[in-house]
Amino acid sequence: MAFERPTLETLIARAAADAGTRLAAGAPLLPVSNLAVLARVLAGAVHGLYGYLDWIAQQTLPDTADADALDRHAALWGLGRLPAAFAGGHVTLTGTLGTVVPADVRLRRADGVEVVTTAALTLDGSTPAAVSAVLPGVAANTTAGTALTLVSAVPGVSAAAVVAAGGLTGGADAETDTALRTRVLWRLQQPPHGGCAADYLAWALAAHPSVTRAWVFPNEAGAGSVTVRVMTDGASSDGIPSAEVNAAVAAAIAPLRPVTARVVVVAPVAVPLSVTLLPTPDTLAVRTAITAAVRDLIQREAAPGGTLLLSHLRAEISAAVGETNYVMASPAADVVMNPGYITTFGSMSWSAS
Repeated sequence: MAFERPTLETLIARAAADAGTRLAAGAPLLPVSNLAVLARVLAGAVHGLYGYLDWIAQQTLPDTADADALDRHAALWGLGRLPAAFAGGHVTLTGTLGTVVPADVRLRRADGVEVVTTAALTLDGSTPAAVSAVLPGVAANTTAGTALTLVSAVPGVSAAAVVAAGGLTGGADAETDTALRTRVLWRLQQPPHGGCAADYLAWALAAHPSVTRAWVFPNEAGAGSVTVRVMTDGASSDGIPSAEVNAAVAAAIAPLRPVTARVVVVAPVAVPLSVTLLPTPDTLAVRTAITAAVRDLIQREAAPGGTLLLSHLRAEISAAVGETNYVMASPAADVVMNPGYITTFGSMSWSAS
């Protein structure tokens, strides 16, 4: 039988009863007596000790441990929390041709996020400047065409700049407790097997803090090949990894793979799913709940070359908070992907046809 922590009221009653048994001639324990007060004080202290023991019990296993204890569990298995990563890319600078732009020139986005040039550049009208975010994190990821401004003036260089093609990518926040816990439990449940599929999954998930999902496809690119695909949910609008993330995954796997394996790390090809339905009641709250449910289902069940079942989609919509009924026009059948393609969230249209 599982142990149940006694409540404070139970402990008070036990202490009072224990004190009452020690009174002469069975005299009652008066509710306003010193012994009654002492019973409450002792019960409060014991309740705190029970709480500490309960907390200790939670720390002994990685599936319930707090952050600090979880880090120690991870370290015992040679794992570590993935640190935040810096976003990087290129920006287009303009000014007098031939002007030398030194390294460490800072540029600022409208919301205060800053990037810095990583190498000196001579303005030639075509070559963009390589930059890296000043602070790590997903917040520094920036779409191409975003305006930037020089923090300090540079002679011969215009104060206005824009993010070049490809944007600033690769930025990621430090690994969350949930993600680290998943990797620790995976390590316990799937010990290394000399390069089996589970090993490649573990290596990919540990390669970059942005990686949230991974798949392995043996022999897809020929005999002896191993194709790895990952997703970076939350780091990009559709979860498709950037070239920097794919490179980080490939670099992390390279020294760990069996020497005969030819590893290919490629991004899945996104196929946005558009859902058309009319919910009852048709309110903003219900629409928001249904949209969140569809997004969650896609993130949980979509896979490269996989099938998103229509029955699962309908079940998620029906379970959305506030929804009592709906008519869905599309999709009308299971969503089937070709190899290498993955379903991503596209749009929601609120109509019965």
